[in-house]
Amino acid sequence: MSGVDAAAVGRLSDAEALVLLEGGDLLGMGARADAVRRRLHPGDEATFIVDRNINYTDYCLSGCRFCAFYKKPGSGEGYLLAEDQIHRKIEETLALGGTAIMMQGGLHPDLDICWFEQVFSGIKARYSIHIHSLSPPEIVHIATMSDLTIEETLKRLRAAGLDSLPGGGAEVLVDRVRSAISPHKIPTDTWLEVMRVAHGLGMNTTATMMFGSLDTPAERIEHLRRIRDLQDEAGGFTAFIPWTFQAGNTELAAGHKPATGFDYLRLLAVSRIYLDNVPSIQASWVTQGLKMGQVALAFGANDMGSTMIEENVVAAAGVRNQCDVDEMVRLIRAAGRTPVQRDTLYGEVRRY
Repeated sequence: MSGVDAAAVGRLSDAEALVLLEGGDLLGMGARADAVRRRLHPGDEATFIVDRNINYTDYCLSGCRFCAFYKKPGSGEGYLLAEDQIHRKIEETLALGGTAIMMQGGLHPDLDICWFEQVFSGIKARYSIHIHSLSPPEIVHIATMSDLTIEETLKRLRAAGLDSLPGGGAEVLVDRVRSAISPHKIPTDTWLEVMRVAHGLGMNTTATMMFGSLDTPAERIEHLRRIRDLQDEAGGFTAFIPWTFQAGNTELAAGHKPATGFDYLRLLAVSRIYLDNVPSIQASWVTQGLKMGQVALAFGANDMGSTMIEENVVAAAGVRNQCDVDEMVRLIRAAGRTPVQRDTLYGEVRRY
């Protein structure tokens, strides 16, 4: 739905969204969000993808306070995957019916664009697989390391084989929050600019939100507004994926009051109602658990995300949820929906 079409039917305002988020009737919100989902996705299908997260390095200059995954450069405690290790992971992914890889990692002090061009072109020369990789902070880091603009960086990476961008590194798109939890990471406007440039080049991306660290309900709505405004402008977001901050093993763990399942469902429902121009809302079973993933399908989500052949970042915070294709199909059917395996751009791969 375009911004013009959405306005014609009456968009949810920021003030209305905040009222819902802070105290709306939970079941009523779920029903309203599910009605939006059914309008955008007629039928009872719930989609998922078989892909793999490949975290190519855990060395990172950013040192975000919410992250339990990164290692300090020079500490000797981290790793950088060799190309043959990456290739083996891709071969395992393809053998399991996977259609994509999502390569993300820390902001490594020694990796410029040449490393990524070599890796991506090497993958494309060997395998037929979609490369959905590199969050906006990584793109900016690569550009800085290589003395390039964001557009030059994206053009070169795309030529080497990068197909689309994940929405990582968004956390909450409010600079007060970002300066408190990730002071060395790119600011809000820069994250949005990477996505704007990518969309302008014809590259699709996703958008995310990690909430429940030091953010307020009003700041969560501000995040949604920034996503909706950019989607009105450029139209390249395929999906929105919110999840709750996992505090275990992080600097923010002490005294932290975690967001609840109710908080997650409220945010998910409001996201579906508010983001009328983003096609898909994805359930984050990796952080919320498989049963909550099922419940999310009644609160506006139309997609269960990835089977996560490999996941390291959330696991570093002490949260481990696993799911293979058979289990994913069973969960979706048990929720009263028809399972459909999709590719990264939401094309149908297999119907169950």
